[in-house]
Amino acid sequence: MIEELLPDSVVAVEAHGDDGLRDAPLYPEEAALMTRAVAKRRREFSAVRACARLAMEKLGVPAQPVLTGESGAPRWPDGLVGSMTHSDDYCAAALARAADLASLGIDAEPHEVLPEEVVSYVFLPGESERLGRLAGERPDVHWDRILFSAKESVYKAWFPLTGQWLDFSEADIEIVPEPGPGPQGRLHAELLVPGPWVGGRRVGRFEGRWSIRRGVVTTAVVVPHS
Repeated sequence: MIEELLPDSVVAVEAHGDDGLRDAPLYPEEAALMTRAVAKRRREFSAVRACARLAMEKLGVPAQPVLTGESGAPRWPDGLVGSMTHSDDYCAAALARAADLASLGIDAEPHEVLPEEVVSYVFLPGESERLGRLAGERPDVHWDRILFSAKESVYKAWFPLTGQWLDFSEADIEIVPEPGPGPQGRLHAELLVPGPWVGGRRVGRFEGRWSIRRGVVTTAVVVPHS
């Protein structure tokens, strides 16, 4: 599902339900990070790293541990950029060569109503207004969940370029529907703080795509070099 949102330079691997990856073996360094985790968290951690290692192999990179930095973001092998996500019975990893993309971010969420307490502090007034119009046109789509997922993907693409936190209120995102076999479309994110420097230019806008398949919302943002 996530692969359809990404350019050809990106390799994506996903897992659905109990397909064997949930109990994939971990490297000792990875297992050390899970010593206090509950069983559900350990299974998600294992499955998404199994996806990441398969993606590495598809890129011709030897499979290796995927550890995390102090921020919790994954640390990729030299020469790679990537992102991971997991949601209930779905997880995915997407990787590309750093020569092909500056950064990328992916996210998956259940296609369900976003809790009201989350809505109240995540969305900007303009975003809420646009969501209201979309809901009037397609009330069967949980637009709030799509926007929340888009915010997560924007942050995951932002952080490797800056090493800094990006608040929900610091990116104004527009969700644009497009015709297709299921709900899908584009997303535009205007950064409301100074953007990262990429290839000698400051980037003020991120672009991405979204879709809903099999009850899962997926979003992806890619940042090209130019």
